[in-house]
Amino acid sequence: MSLKKIEHPSVKHCADAVKARYTHGRPEHELVPSRYVLKVGTIEVTVVSDGVLSLPGAMLGHNADPAARAAWLENRFLPPDVLEWALNVVVVRSGGQTILVDAGIGAEFPDLKRAGRLVQRLDDAGIDLSSVTDVVLTHLHMDHIGGLLIDGVKEVLRPDLRIHVAAAEIKFWEEPDFSHVSMPPGFPDALRESAKRFLKLYRSQLRPFENEHEVAPGVRVQRTGGHTPGHSVVRLASGGDRLMFAGDAVFQVGFDHPDWYNGFEHDPEEAARVRVRLLRELAANRESLLATHLSFPSVCHVAVEGDRFVWVPGPWEY
Repeated sequence: MSLKKIEHPSVKHCADAVKARYTHGRPEHELVPSRYVLKVGTIEVTVVSDGVLSLPGAMLGHNADPAARAAWLENRFLPPDVLEWALNVVVVRSGGQTILVDAGIGAEFPDLKRAGRLVQRLDDAGIDLSSVTDVVLTHLHMDHIGGLLIDGVKEVLRPDLRIHVAAAEIKFWEEPDFSHVSMPPGFPDALRESAKRFLKLYRSQLRPFENEHEVAPGVRVQRTGGHTPGHSVVRLASGGDRLMFAGDAVFQVGFDHPDWYNGFEHDPEEAARVRVRLLRELAANRESLLATHLSFPSVCHVAVEGDRFVWVPGPWEY
């Protein structure tokens, strides 16, 4: 497979292409709330949609044969040029703590007009930002920290808020390496700028950890690396129930083709190894899976059929 860099269309082009496909527009008011609640033992988990990102389809696997990538998209009734990536955030309640896991994109990329809905949707779900005791960040890409950079948000958050992020992630963004990514124009600069502003704004509230940290009873964050050097997953355990929020370690195409490189991966070879390891582990222990960019609400299991992984939707709880 070739590692040749792909010339991606701009994000604005992708957003306009999506808009053109919906000639009658979309409802101004949501028909259903974009949140989903489930229990992991006694731990309450709320999945909140921050919206969708309209990005080039080639970002699913920039090292893949273009014909194979096009066939995969067609077989899943997806357009070949633009993929609408889900953007999921999680709120966890355990041991009297309210934990926000990632924070969406906020207003960091204005061309992505269908994302950045987190603050409003938290309010719709009855979750007050001032009640959040902890934030866990899987990594510092702007679609995971942007909601914390919206004007006025920091003033609403508790002054004693704890923000948990891997020490390796903080170090990486002091001098980030973009030599192995394959992103649309404008993204590297936007990612650098948002991470820089975030670290400056929240430096005093950061609680760095090395490899693993227990945030609350039954809530652990573990560094995996790969996607970024400090990329981490959040693992919940209560009673006999288990769930992993995998951040950007697992993408939609990763079940069928875990060796395809996502355009946002800073170390794509290591990211692929992490992806395979986590998927094998999830299949073996039957742990539930959530991930940032799997279709909302993304709750699923992982099975194995031959030499491929299989996405198994979780039963809808209502």
